[in-house]
Amino acid sequence: MLRALGPDLFAETYGEGTVRVVWLHGWARRGHDFAAAASELAHRGVRSIALDLPGFGASAPPARAGGARAYAELVGPSLETTLEGPVVLVGHSFGGTVATVLAARRPELVRALVLTGAPVLRTPSAVRAPRSYRLVRWAARRGLVDEARLERARQRHGSTDYRRASGVMREVLVASVNESYEDELAHLRVPVRLVWGALDAEITVDVAERAAALVGAGASLRVLAGVGHLVPTEAPGALVEVVQEALGS
Repeated sequence: MLRALGPDLFAETYGEGTVRVVWLHGWARRGHDFAAAASELAHRGVRSIALDLPGFGASAPPARAGGARAYAELVGPSLETTLEGPVVLVGHSFGGTVATVLAARRPELVRALVLTGAPVLRTPSAVRAPRSYRLVRWAARRGLVDEARLERARQRHGSTDYRRASGVMREVLVASVNESYEDELAHLRVPVRLVWGALDAEITVDVAERAAALVGAGASLRVLAGVGHLVPTEAPGALVEVVQEALGS
């Protein structure tokens, strides 16, 4: 059932009783990614809510661009008024970066943090933008080519997510990919469980290993053989097991 958590923020609810789990989805996805896992937990008597983050699904885009830190400020107040106690906060991909910031800044809301495929640490790109694209950007900064020419170059050379995004959401994407969360990871004071697809080519397992090292003794890592980036839809059962463990911690 879709419910409003605020004027522009919506979430799917699963199960009855007190909310014990909150799910945050990845870029260009929506809360429904967690339907299988949330339904299984509801069958076990655990109520959860899966947000449509601002700009995705039923939730309106943010008024101003910003990365995960800005998104944490957007959703934090709605969670505070919705929740009756600390929850297991689950974040996939972009949602994992938002969850990390929330857990670091608002530990009273979070019982445990579960991350999967989350780009919490920047990794330098091995591929440099083509020289032709760099020249167009250089010319655009100096007013030598117009916005239409620059956009055509972006469409040819930008990532799939970048090409599909527009307006404020493109600005959100740019802000997000330029953030890194070493400070938040080092200041987490809640149990952290990382569950990663061994075949995740977008956010590779070494990111999870580095993140776990930054968190320290409070972190554990489980790697899923034969699973890629979309753990919530590829391996919901494994995700349920990890969340269930976090609920018991």
